[in-house]
Amino acid sequence: MKKKKIIRASTIPESLTSFCKGMLRELSDEYEVVAVSSPGDSLEKVAQQEGVRVIAVPMQRHISLMSDLRSLWLMWKVMRKEKPVMVHSMTPKAGLICMMSAWLARVPRRVHTFTGLVWPTATGIKRRVLMATDWLTCACATHVIPEGEGVKNDLLSHHLTHKPIKVLGYGNVKGIDLDHFKPQPSAPHQGFTFVFVGRIVRDKGINELVAAFDRLHEEFKDVRLVLVGRREDTLDPVSPATLERIARGNGIEAVGNQSDVRPFYAAADALVFPSYREGFPNVVIEAGAMGLPSIVTDINGSREIIINGQNGVIVPSQDKEALCQAMRDFVTRPDEVARLASNARDLVASRFEKGFVRRCLYDFYHEILND
Repeated sequence: MKKKKIIRASTIPESLTSFCKGMLRELSDEYEVVAVSSPGDSLEKVAQQEGVRVIAVPMQRHISLMSDLRSLWLMWKVMRKEKPVMVHSMTPKAGLICMMSAWLARVPRRVHTFTGLVWPTATGIKRRVLMATDWLTCACATHVIPEGEGVKNDLLSHHLTHKPIKVLGYGNVKGIDLDHFKPQPSAPHQGFTFVFVGRIVRDKGINELVAAFDRLHEEFKDVRLVLVGRREDTLDPVSPATLERIARGNGIEAVGNQSDVRPFYAAADALVFPSYREGFPNVVIEAGAMGLPSIVTDINGSREIIINGQNGVIVPSQDKEALCQAMRDFVTRPDEVARLASNARDLVASRFEKGFVRRCLYDFYHEILND
């Protein structure tokens, strides 16, 4: 019997290599899978890694009317030629382009996963434009999957869709490989080490984190903060004062982007993740799987992974005073940190293990492709 053809799409290929690693290969056992994303070596990596056919369609991450119209035209041509039974997109621009082109091409099942919402932290005309694009994405989709309950509530409460929408499992689109992310022995170290993993940008709360750590370091000279991730100075830069403080060191170590973040989790005592907005942060799941308690902000995703007082602590977003106090409590209350750490891996394993997360998605596919 001929396999049903499905298209999985993202704006940039790195999203497919990260969020769908191994998944497209598994889906190929049952479906003819085609991956669509922007061109480049990374897209060829998807083909090699997953053993699927790939199609390049240039897409810009930022709003660019002429470029976006061209992407829409090219994507529509792909839909007309391939005639898939389902298109499943993720990331904002790919969602807008894919859902519109699939609707125009009359693809019967059009699925978009919202891994996060940009507009809640935007203001003015930018916020209205971003909300309008998400509304249009939902309008053209037949099925909407929010990555977590927080994203779901935002979509519904702001009337971006009236369609039935469903969180799969406990949320999260990737799941965690518990054999890969597990507690590891590390060299003994003096003082308390906090680690942050993610992009070094304003929206991740880096300005507040560095300011809070600066105050903490005045009290505890042996406390350390390790920043793991790349800077994006053109998209969402941190303040000059923050950059100057990071460059000065004195307790802060910025190690840049790393292909393997596990050694940095292993060498830390806790994760601190003060982001302004997320869909469902894998970083917090990874840290928990490695036995680290976390300090997170009260935002979508983070508050669904961390149960306040059980496997970490939740503080208000953009509040450097509350963040500093939480970090101070971690430094001065080692028994409490040990208790939080003892719960971290079990809570992650019970909700976000990779096989369980994928099975929820595969069951959803079976349900909509056989109705």
